[in-house]
Amino acid sequence: MKFFRNLLADKAGATAIEYGLIAALIAVAAITAMQGLGNELNTTFGTVSTKLQDSNTLP
Repeated sequence: MKFFRNLLADKAGATAIEYGLIAALIAVAAITAMQGLGNELNTTFGTVSTKLQDSNTLP
C-alpha cells in the first residue's frame, strides 16, 4: 500500500508526460506547416512545368 501512496505522490512522471505532450504538439505543428509548404511547392512546380511545355509547343 505504501508503494501506491508513493507512486501517487511522485511528480516526476507528470513532468515527463507534460514534456511528451509538448513534443507531440510541436510535431503536429511541424507536420501541418510542412504539408502546406509541400502543397505550395507542388503548385509552383506545376506552373513552371506547364509554362515550359507551352513554350516548347509555340512556333
